Amino acid sequence: MNHSDHVRLIREGVIGGGGVWADLGSGSGAFTLALADLLGAGGHICSVDTDTRALREQRDVMQARFPAVNLEQRVADFAKPLDLRQLDGIVMANSLHFQRRKELVLQQVRGMLKPGGRLVLVEYNADKGNIWVPFPLSYPTWQKLSLANGFVETRLLTTVPSRFLREIYSAVSFAP
Repeated sequence: MNHSDHVRLIREGVIGGGGVWADLGSGSGAFTLALADLLGAGGHICSVDTDTRALREQRDVMQARFPAVNLEQRVADFAKPLDLRQLDGIVMANSLHFQRRKELVLQQVRGMLKPGGRLVLVEYNADKGNIWVPFPLSYPTWQKLSLANGFVETRLLTTVPSRFLREIYSAVSFAP
């Protein structure tokens, strides 16, 4: 996948959703860059990952490609409290599948969003994983899990084929 694929996966969930977002489990920033592209000048992104080297790489690319987007980076585990509040949105792209106890993470994530805030999820459309994707969740599983954790109006955005676990989907859910 390339940058335009990343943008396409999250576009419909981000556009019109405000300018203060977080990317949880951002890695080197493929979806952070897509988010920056969609938010444009004046957007604010808090990028969270445990890998300092990946965040450094992400920062360098962001400065070169999207210097007008405010990037705040945190070396942290998004499964632990982050003291982020009143966000317009959160992107979690290929990060939730590393969490066995998704409910605890989702309760924290919901608490970071302002009312009507968006959670844009990008995940493999499978319920059985492997060593690289240990705990994936299919879209039907996500629908149930999002509702059980207080999110509303969950809907599928798009899907793309993948070499790994056949398909990736994106979905948006809202904080009440």
